[in-house]
Amino acid sequence: MDLPLSSPAKCSLKRKRKQEFSVDFLGDVVTQVSILNSSLSSSQSDRLAAKRAVDVLFAVGHNEAILNSMVDCGAVPALLKYLEAPEPVREGDGVPKPYEHEVEKGCLLVLESLAFKPEHQQLIVDAGALSYLMDLLKSYKTCGNSRALTGLIRRAAYLIASLVQENDSIQTRVRMEGGIPPLVELLEFDNVKVQRAAAEALRSLAFKNDENKNQIVRCNALPTLVLMLGSEDAAIRFEAVSFVGWLVRNLVNSSPHIRREVLLAGALRPIIGLLRSDWPESQREAALLIGIFAGTDSDCKAHIAQRGAIQPLIDMLKSPDEQLWKASAFALGRLAQDAHNQAGIAYNGGLELLLNLLCSKDGPLQRNAAFALYGFADNEENVADIVKVGGVQKLQDGDFIDGPAKEYVGKTMKRLEEKMHGQVLKQLIYLMRFGEKVVQRRVALALAHLCAPDDGKFIFVDNNGLKSLLDLLESTNIKQNREASMALHSLAVRTTSISPSDATPPSSTSQVYLGEQYINNPTFSDIIFLVEGKEFYAHRICLLASSDAFRAMLDGFYWEKEAKEIQIPNVKWDVFEVMMRFIYTRNVDVNLDIAQDLLRVYDQYLLDGLKRSCECALAQDISVENVSLIYELSESFNAMALRHACIFFLLAQYDKLSAEPWYRYLICRIVPDIRELFGSLLTKPTSGILDKSPS
Repeated sequence: MDLPLSSPAKCSLKRKRKQEFSVDFLGDVVTQVSILNSSLSSSQSDRLAAKRAVDVLFAVGHNEAILNSMVDCGAVPALLKYLEAPEPVREGDGVPKPYEHEVEKGCLLVLESLAFKPEHQQLIVDAGALSYLMDLLKSYKTCGNSRALTGLIRRAAYLIASLVQENDSIQTRVRMEGGIPPLVELLEFDNVKVQRAAAEALRSLAFKNDENKNQIVRCNALPTLVLMLGSEDAAIRFEAVSFVGWLVRNLVNSSPHIRREVLLAGALRPIIGLLRSDWPESQREAALLIGIFAGTDSDCKAHIAQRGAIQPLIDMLKSPDEQLWKASAFALGRLAQDAHNQAGIAYNGGLELLLNLLCSKDGPLQRNAAFALYGFADNEENVADIVKVGGVQKLQDGDFIDGPAKEYVGKTMKRLEEKMHGQVLKQLIYLMRFGEKVVQRRVALALAHLCAPDDGKFIFVDNNGLKSLLDLLESTNIKQNREASMALHSLAVRTTSISPSDATPPSSTSQVYLGEQYINNPTFSDIIFLVEGKEFYAHRICLLASSDAFRAMLDGFYWEKEAKEIQIPNVKWDVFEVMMRFIYTRNVDVNLDIAQDLLRVYDQYLLDGLKRSCECALAQDISVENVSLIYELSESFNAMALRHACIFFLLAQYDKLSAEPWYRYLICRIVPDIRELFGSLLTKPTSGILDKSPS
């Protein structure tokens, strides 16, 4: 019994078979090329032999590995000879010619296969192919218009398209040898397939070659192309229009001059008509063309809208085809830079659809949508519409992977912010008070991010905007919680000039700082504190200046006034040392381990500065892990500045904190504190929450 082959054995067998295959086909290639070289006559037998030879070469030419062998065997000159072959011998008038043009057509097909490889393109051209091809393109003028000749002309145009593919030198050579005029003439040929082939050849010639583009225009191709775009013929609509559309788009995109030429040729109306085509490729090409035309000038934008382009472009945004979204957004983005068009786009539902595109993961799609919205934001009449449909939230929440999209979104938000006054603000306040519930919330959220600092009290206190935000914060909807947290934090930042993590205003009490070197130093010491059984040397003048409690103790009617040693109960040595360091230097290093004891010491000795320093240091140290603990600490010692710092952290870090099991409970519990804090902020918009200076 035969054993199954191992993987290496299979690979070896596969290589061997491939080699045998190549050898077999190489023999066929040599034989068929030899037949072509020996059968160049008009006799029926030679024509039949030549036809069979090109059929074999075409069949084996589908194998890329054989193409080089065909070239090496001299297939190119052998094939080209047949393009100038004499007409087949007629057997009598009215009798069809045997194999009429079939050999030539087969030769063109084989040459197309060879032209698939860039290194073969130049070889074919250098062998003189272009002159033969030019003659074939014109042959219908002298040889009639038979079906066989039509197929030959079509294949000649396709071969030109293959030869010039991404090859600038051959593109130029075709132009120099007069290849563009006959191709333009074929756009009006009475066969749709020939029109399509000519259009594809012209498209390839125009690709990244401005001189070819200009000659195509000078040959008056544009009127014909426009007629093809607007044709009622189904074959042109479904077979040719995508090629023609691409060609026109390439021409239009090259220069303002060509754009004007296309418009003067009457292209606008048929292109707008293609927006409603049943062929998605035609719709896409038409939308891209509309976008290019719309970039010409404001008059062109108006003409496009007047001719009914906006509604079909918006309908394309509702399609399941993402390619249509891109093309439509591209066109609408440019049309939306005109104030008159904006109303039509918004009225037909385009605004919300464009906002939805911001959620796409496609960079260019985001960019086109953002550019359109940037245009909308320039018109005060659109601001309320953008806010009503939740546009501000979508602009803020988008995950923009495209740099220009981010830039346009930032500029759009800036434009909206600049318009939050006068009639726009009045309209939004009205909507926030009397609109539908969802609109009220959207307006409150938007105004929190966009309002001027001086308008905060009017919007959020006088007109209950703050209540809407707090209702969202207490909602069971996670998305609403997040939006409210972001809005409240933004509102706080906008309505105060000092960071929420700063400390309270400085104390008015005069201070005396002896400096680091006198801390627990017996030099000039006139009093000793006993803390946990250890002596701590101090100086009365520094203590008297530090707080009312020490003044009463050391300069009042208490026994400590005359004492040389004073016992300090219920205070740890390291806590007392930090307190004294603060008194002597106004510099303090507070950590969570001693923060609670320090606040207790502040309470006992009325060291306002220590409290401020403690709050400030703790505020700088707030983190996801300790914010709940620090908030409870602020409540225990009535540390309002620290409490406010915690509130701001809880609002700013929603995304990190919301997963914590205690977060929602804590937020709901402190809503009264949040209301009180924002009431204070909004009525005193220039006051700070914390002051960085602890002194």
